[in-house]
Amino acid sequence: MNVDIHQSWKPYLQAEFDKPYFKDLVEFVKMEYTTHKCFPKGSDIFNAFNHCSFDDVKVVIIGQDPYHGMGQANGLCFSVSDGIAHPPSLINIFKELEQDLGFPYPKSGNLIPWADQGVLLLNATLTVRAHQAGSHQNKGWEQFTDAVIQIISQKKQNVVFLLWGGFAKKKKKLINTAIHSILETGHPSPLSANRGYWFGNKHFSKTNSLLQQVGVSVIEWQLK
Repeated sequence: MNVDIHQSWKPYLQAEFDKPYFKDLVEFVKMEYTTHKCFPKGSDIFNAFNHCSFDDVKVVIIGQDPYHGMGQANGLCFSVSDGIAHPPSLINIFKELEQDLGFPYPKSGNLIPWADQGVLLLNATLTVRAHQAGSHQNKGWEQFTDAVIQIISQKKQNVVFLLWGGFAKKKKKLINTAIHSILETGHPSPLSANRGYWFGNKHFSKTNSLLQQVGVSVIEWQLK
């Protein structure tokens, strides 16, 4: 695994790359990709960072694990590549977007346009073995992505963190709430959404309102 990450992140993350746990993680991922089918493809592992430079980060959405079905994961949490059927959580995200802002349901589930505007779509674990959810958890990725959240919290101001579901909410302790905003709601998965924990959260309009209040350009959430 080459750490093919946007230059803007390197001054902040180089210390992590040099730590023993990260070197062990790289070896583990290399071995997994050599011996098993894994997702996303190697060149997409750091896609979240490559489409959202450190300087551009204004919103962070935290996911847990990449999709483990064929052709789904593209390195951004909740996102799928063009032409791939939308997974249930993404369907509910788009339904909420429709309700909140009145945008038509998009054809593509590719969230790269959000990332390109400064939305860091960060999975806690950046790789997974095909058809084996959670197979690359507790190998070092969480330590790395926790460090990413802490660095954003320490080095930037007025970032909006969207914490969807119990797993994401645990990351709250890494964020300085005196200088950043946090919006919390249930997970967009059907299990949570059908119990009333997701729909009506209006996180998309609330995020833009928070960005406007601090003079930061808003996110164009509408996907073509």
